[in-house]
Amino acid sequence: MDIKETEDRIVREFELLQDWQERYKYIIKLGTKLDPLPEDDKIDENLVKGCQSQVWLTAKMEDGKVIFNADSDAAITKGLVSLMIRFYSGRTPDVIINTKPEFIDKIGMASHLSPTRANGLASMIKQMKIYAMAFKSSETLS
Repeated sequence: MDIKETEDRIVREFELLQDWQERYKYIIKLGTKLDPLPEDDKIDENLVKGCQSQVWLTAKMEDGKVIFNADSDAAITKGLVSLMIRFYSGRTPDVIINTKPEFIDKIGMASHLSPTRANGLASMIKQMKIYAMAFKSSETLS
């Protein structure tokens, strides 16, 4: 499934939910399905800067694609990072760098997050793009 199809599916899933109470519950549920991050990866250098909650994010390259893993100490934040992993993980660095997660606006999430959560989400996206840029430059150098 390409990134546009993933985005369309996310939008459809959120459209099925009646209100933001249900959407928050769904976001929290997504977080519970996130693969656990090994304790060894829960270190300061993997913390996403700019998040009020603790969010650890790791990335590795496999077969030319960036694979993200993450965890958080807050339920909604864990759900948000899970959603971003679903969107960006398994994509090439170019796709990650050049694709804005438009579903955030399409489902109205931006206007339903507190300013601190919105900043945290922006920080997660920024960190994912930084990882993608680093992998892209290391590919160029080799």
